[in-house]
Amino acid sequence: HVYHVFNVPELNDNMQYNTFYRKLSIYFHSLPSLQDSHFNNLITSNDNQNDVALCLSPNQTVQDHFLGATLYWFNQTEPNRIFILKIRKIDKRRIIRLYLQHIHAVVDEIEKQGKRDLRIYMNAGNGAGAGALGLWRFVPFTHPSTFETITMELDLKNKVKSDLESFLKGKQYYHRIGRIWKRSFLLYGPSGTGKSTFVAAMANFLSYDIYDLDLSRVHNDSDLKSLFLQTTPKSIVLVEDLDRFLDEKSSTALSLSAILNFMDGICSGEERLMVFTMNCKENVDPDLLRPGRVDAHIHFPLCDFSSFKTLASNYLSVKDHKLFPQVEEIFQNGASLSPAEIGELMITNRNSPSRAIKSVITALKTDGDGRGCKSIERRRGEDGDDDVDEDVRDHSFKERKKLYGFLKLRASRKSCSSSPNNSAMGSPLRICDR
Repeated sequence: HVYHVFNVPELNDNMQYNTFYRKLSIYFHSLPSLQDSHFNNLITSNDNQNDVALCLSPNQTVQDHFLGATLYWFNQTEPNRIFILKIRKIDKRRIIRLYLQHIHAVVDEIEKQGKRDLRIYMNAGNGAGAGALGLWRFVPFTHPSTFETITMELDLKNKVKSDLESFLKGKQYYHRIGRIWKRSFLLYGPSGTGKSTFVAAMANFLSYDIYDLDLSRVHNDSDLKSLFLQTTPKSIVLVEDLDRFLDEKSSTALSLSAILNFMDGICSGEERLMVFTMNCKENVDPDLLRPGRVDAHIHFPLCDFSSFKTLASNYLSVKDHKLFPQVEEIFQNGASLSPAEIGELMITNRNSPSRAIKSVITALKTDGDGRGCKSIERRRGEDGDDDVDEDVRDHSFKERKKLYGFLKLRASRKSCSSSPNNSAMGSPLRICDR
């Protein structure tokens, strides 16, 4: 009869993640009583392995002191994860509200001082991983991609960054116009053009977790709704290869209406980004991509000469090279590779920029879609020096004729990424507010 008990569960009654539970996990790091405890868990930061923090062990109790009152926290892990607060009844009315405000203030200050450790969640069931959240399991997210390292047109990159910064500050604006505080993006283009890497850069820029949703693992409409309810604020909900899933949807139990409601975000909380990727959007029902479901479309094309120079700078630390004019001429004639294919050639030959650029030239000449990589490997084995071969500098008329014939044949094959609808966008990379 002396104490009052409060429970702080990881999941609420609606199976949504309790954000106060996460804040308490951070708050406990600052408690002197935890530091003086006889036993503790030591954990390291994802970004700095030298940054070691204390963590409550299962079934451990720690004390906290606030305005002359003593409070007791107990970490229950079975059958469900719950933090239990025990406080004297005579102190409850006097301090409880102020104490909760104190916890929020301390956690906000901790998060301002250092970057929050990010996580990537997967709906693959309970299995190996750092931990689990209901239907999700997670591992630390340590991808190093940033907006400075991705290959993208500078104006587009700045426009995306400005858009994301406006979103972060837009809570009151979204509420004033009666909309959920969320924003959705469609990233579309051929494989290997950097869509997934771009999502990682967004997460690092915003300090947002990622929920990588595999729709093929969702059994029914109810499970999809439950998964969405368990996502947390400050997160990116990612659905990759949505066009492929829609083509194969007959093999799943998910209804189209459930997918549409999911894209609308009706069941979600706020402060979330939704990102969908596709190889091609031309054969997708336009109603699926209407404004409200998808706010901005970003096209990721195959590599052009401008992108090639960015890759050479990032991968080879080369700003200019005597082979650049030859590379530019080949690009102008219509040959191209994906940034991933060119990047791999540069990584393999990173100790010799000349050889790396020659490998790219050979790949562009051999086959515009990269199927000539085997011949590149043979050529690389024959090249024993970094000097530029004479046959690379000066093409014979016969070689030029072969190249022209190949490019003419390739131009007749209209791929999805070079369809009339895409070319009408003007810039090869463009964000379109719908």
